[in-house]
Amino acid sequence: CQEITVPMCKGIGYNLTYMPNQFNHDTQDEAGLEVHQFWPLVEIQCSPDLRFFLCSMYTPICLSDYTKPLPPCRSVCERAKAGCSPIMQQYGFAWPERMSCDKLPVLGDTEVLCMGYNHTEATTLPPFFGKPTRPAKDMAKNLTPLDGQRLSGLDCGQTCKCKAPLIPISKESHPLYNRIRTGKVLNCAIPCYQPYFTQDEKTFATFWIGLWSILCFLSTSTTVATFLIDMERFKYPERPIIFLSACYLFVSVGYIVRLVAGHASVACSPEHHHIHYETTGPALCTVVFLLLYFFGMASSIWWVILSLTWFLAAGMKWGNEAIASYSQYFHLAAWLIPSAKSIAVLALSSVDGDPVAGVCYVGNQSLENLRGFVLAPLVVYLFTGSLFLLAGFVSLFRIRSVIKQGGTKTDKLEKLMIRIGIFTVLYTVPATIVIACYIYEQHNREAWEQAQNCSCPGDPHRPKPDYAVFMLKYFMCLVVGITSGVWIWSGKTLESWRRFTTRCCRARKPAGAS
Repeated sequence: CQEITVPMCKGIGYNLTYMPNQFNHDTQDEAGLEVHQFWPLVEIQCSPDLRFFLCSMYTPICLSDYTKPLPPCRSVCERAKAGCSPIMQQYGFAWPERMSCDKLPVLGDTEVLCMGYNHTEATTLPPFFGKPTRPAKDMAKNLTPLDGQRLSGLDCGQTCKCKAPLIPISKESHPLYNRIRTGKVLNCAIPCYQPYFTQDEKTFATFWIGLWSILCFLSTSTTVATFLIDMERFKYPERPIIFLSACYLFVSVGYIVRLVAGHASVACSPEHHHIHYETTGPALCTVVFLLLYFFGMASSIWWVILSLTWFLAAGMKWGNEAIASYSQYFHLAAWLIPSAKSIAVLALSSVDGDPVAGVCYVGNQSLENLRGFVLAPLVVYLFTGSLFLLAGFVSLFRIRSVIKQGGTKTDKLEKLMIRIGIFTVLYTVPATIVIACYIYEQHNREAWEQAQNCSCPGDPHRPKPDYAVFMLKYFMCLVVGITSGVWIWSGKTLESWRRFTTRCCRARKPAGAS
């Protein structure tokens, strides 16, 4: 609640209001400019109800202990219109449609309250309910219940409009004209930067994503480089971890490209100043999309393959060579499926901009694309991989108990189980959280957009996205790449690099001697 500052509405019987009002005025200054156009009618006292009626519409009462809207009664509107409409018509003005009395509730409902006005005495008397700080149960004695729904008979959908900072599309020549809709409003586009967050939050998002993408790049590049200098060390069933790390290496590069090129250069339309919609270009946007989507989906498939190879080794007793003989099929699945999905997204022109991260992806502006190209595949991959992991762990525990009964030490097997368990948690937990964040987003996005464009009276607590959920999503999208280095954190890695540097030094000495 905020104290009324509109001069015409001070001292009308209550002193607290809220914004935005039903006319989508975000500030009292904006509301005051419009309501003061009626000041001459108030001055000539064409109706003793006019001032109270206008103020109850433009500066609606705010009660700390009563969150529902309290519009003026229809009878108040009708009395004000009856007294002032004839004078307005003399000067060529009609009663405003937005203040139509038919939109206000009528008497008879016992659930919804409205404000009446004591018009039998001086115009300075307060409305029936008295001071706005009175408890709702006491105030109800002086309020008249009216017919209507939660919004007191006012249809908020009728007041929806493309409000700043959202960008209206008015030119028929615009490529998106009559093709996009935001919050029930046709031809309304999301701006380049997320309209729900503050400037400080937007700045921190850039720092946050940049920090974790750089750390992910350093970790994954170290893992891949270690594999390249000592390939024989990483055999199946562990080798898919290397390819998973390589995928996250390219995902981190996608975020770093955005960091270097800038938010607007990647995710925004330079001509129209809004986020990219339904596009396959420009080139920078497409490159970032492929780095994030293709390699992101490929990493999920490599995790499924990793779970499968662990299951084959632990549960089916397959050896390294037997698993490696199917490696070409693993690569075919890991690269062909994301390729087909990426081609489908590009063919359908479904690439769009992310106004928070400043990258190009799919499903940022279309819930259907988010569900079909992002959510559904991630759920399938996580479920399939988890089944293989569960089956593998059951087999490992069974083998361990059999070996212990035979009196053989199980130290190496237990170490393998611990490492597998750690990496399982390091992947499944972030993957589950990312899916949860996407579900949260797809479930609430329409409500956020509608609240932005259709701010209803009596609803000061408009739904808006939780900033922490978005930051958590981007962190979890990169943390697996950082933690994939856990698999190479051992003395063997140092030994591999020592041998590599020794070979390099030996190769340089003869060249220097010659």
